Amino acid sequence: MDHPFISVVVTVKNEERHISDLLDSLMVQEKPFEVIVIDAASEDRTQDIVRDYQRRYGEDVIRLKQYAAQRGESRNLGIKLARGEVVAFTDGDCIANPNWLKELRRFLKDYDIVAGKTINIGYKPFEELGRVELFYRGYDITYPTSNLAYWKYVLDDIGGFDPVFVTAEDIDLNFRAIRSGYTIGYNPHAIIYHRARSTFVGFFKQAFWNGFGRKQLTLKHGKLWGNYNLRRMFDRKFTFWYLVRMSVALLGYFTCKFFGGERYKPARIE
Repeated sequence: MDHPFISVVVTVKNEERHISDLLDSLMVQEKPFEVIVIDAASEDRTQDIVRDYQRRYGEDVIRLKQYAAQRGESRNLGIKLARGEVVAFTDGDCIANPNWLKELRRFLKDYDIVAGKTINIGYKPFEELGRVELFYRGYDITYPTSNLAYWKYVLDDIGGFDPVFVTAEDIDLNFRAIRSGYTIGYNPHAIIYHRARSTFVGFFKQAFWNGFGRKQLTLKHGKLWGNYNLRRMFDRKFTFWYLVRMSVALLGYFTCKFFGGERYKPARIE
């Protein structure tokens, strides 16, 4: 299918400051598409702003559901509601390049999954940190759901997101997709601008839970250290904030290992 209908699923909570920027950037995308906003019981004006956009563009273009759950479970609801042949994911604090969906479609002709280029914007030291990549069968499986598109048949086949994950649910999803024989293509022209954490507290929380999620991955899939490119991991600029993030992430990793308990333990895949 050369020009599929794309359902854009966005999970949000208290994104009053940013949601208008995202929706403005989505309303100029190449059609056909719909935007499904899953709101985790926001306590600010997020839902009011989304409803205003519904009045302007139509409830068939922007759909709003309130569902207070972890991100993976919320995204599963978005997948269930999606009318498109393709489901694309982004976040409430993002801005899409005007050609984002066009570029995703271009690569979806050849791949089951397409990841785009995510550019962090905000506090410069946080912008430059980048991802800690994890590879499986030659694919980078750490492409985040701030810029990721799946043919819906893939999501139906592998069962969507594992709701037990606190973070790293997107890595788990990519892992299972590749394990099932699907392919991921990377298109650097499918661009999303993602706001880096704007406060130190937010930065620390993100690093902690990212480490927690990486341990959840090993609980489910077994030891993964051999899938990290350690040379690439350490062949980068060791800034103060890189070392801080690594230290806090390790704290999250070992917290999950020793105190995570059954609540955060995903079902093991043998």
